[in-house]
Amino acid sequence: MRRWLSWLIIGIMGGMLAACQGLPWSFPNPVGASPTPSPPLIPTPTQTLNPTATPPAATAPVIITLWLPPQFDPANETPAAQLLQQRLLQFMSENPGVIVKVRVKTSSGPGGLLDSLAAASAAAPAAVPGVVALSRADLENAALKGLIYPLDDAFPQGLDQDWLGYARSLGTLQERLFGLPFAGDAYTLVYRPTALGAPPTSWEDLLTRGRAIAFAGNDALTTLVLYLGAGGKVQNEQGLPTLEAEALAEVFTLYTEGARRGVFPNWVTTLQSDGQVWQTFLERRADGALTWSSNYLTDLPADAVIHPIPALNGHAYTLANGWVWAISDPDPQRRVLSTRLAAYLSASDFLATWSQAAGYLPTRLSVLNAWTDANLRDALSQIILSAHIMPPNPILDSLRPVLSFATQQVLKQQADPLTASNAAVEQLRRP
Repeated sequence: MRRWLSWLIIGIMGGMLAACQGLPWSFPNPVGASPTPSPPLIPTPTQTLNPTATPPAATAPVIITLWLPPQFDPANETPAAQLLQQRLLQFMSENPGVIVKVRVKTSSGPGGLLDSLAAASAAAPAAVPGVVALSRADLENAALKGLIYPLDDAFPQGLDQDWLGYARSLGTLQERLFGLPFAGDAYTLVYRPTALGAPPTSWEDLLTRGRAIAFAGNDALTTLVLYLGAGGKVQNEQGLPTLEAEALAEVFTLYTEGARRGVFPNWVTTLQSDGQVWQTFLERRADGALTWSSNYLTDLPADAVIHPIPALNGHAYTLANGWVWAISDPDPQRRVLSTRLAAYLSASDFLATWSQAAGYLPTRLSVLNAWTDANLRDALSQIILSAHIMPPNPILDSLRPVLSFATQQVLKQQADPLTASNAAVEQLRRP
């Protein structure tokens, strides 16, 4: 209640200020798109957005509810939170009579963003937010369940070329735009130059240095990244999950050799999450870590640097994730303002400072170019160029247990690379 009252008072003050200033707002002029189609089909919403519509004059304030996960809470005492809070105040100042009400919900699980959105849509439409921050996985689920609205009318030609390729894919599903990306994340190598020396040029180069590299050996993510980087496919021509033994055996051969040289110690098989990996690195049990870029960008440890994951086939490859602003407002007139807010929170001038403070990858080229640390900017540029979004949720759900089990078998030396890869392929084919 205290948070709501504070935003109400601030919003009214902002509206009074803007009435004097008369500041305008307009949609961007986007061109081009880079869609990533994914089954099944998305329901067609009964109402679409008309970006040219002008909301009627209202005697009472128009309230837009914004749902966020805890890490983006503007009430946090962090520089990023303060920047977001200032941005929301500025939006209310430039849009008289509009109040943005923030609600913080857990990222996932019962009572989380997607779960709450589904529950509100079914039982309490009045409680549905206008704008909601969703991860890529939740964006897929929300779009397929008809919980969010496409942005094709507001951006008829997709996102313009200022948006980085991976980011355009983050917000797109089945050739339709469903979200405006504002925070990116990529799987990377973080290491200590004092222990590992110059930037590694290949996995063989890294293995010869013999220093421990931590990764979640009880999870499928690292194996999936390396497998895709080796040219392996995860979907067949019918769109069903698949694995290719040759590419997977190449990854498992790397694991076997890394374990033999002490680069992948046996204890990596006990690591199940990225948080455990990062803590292991910070505790100096390893001099390198395969981890998400947000860990490094948030902490910025003085003795470590970030670097693209070495390629298995000469072509750098990694997986990216991120957050987007999605529109779920059931009111077609208020939805125009909700879309306006999402675009306002995705503008380059705001993200240029906010992304650095928040510790997330830029989603726009102009934002990347605005980062002040030249060395960090160059490293992130290389990572972003090799970044691809995660496979569709159903594909991941099928691959994870198979790849995780096979990875464990190899790292524990319970199966050789060829046997483990063939077994994984056969296991995936079973009905």
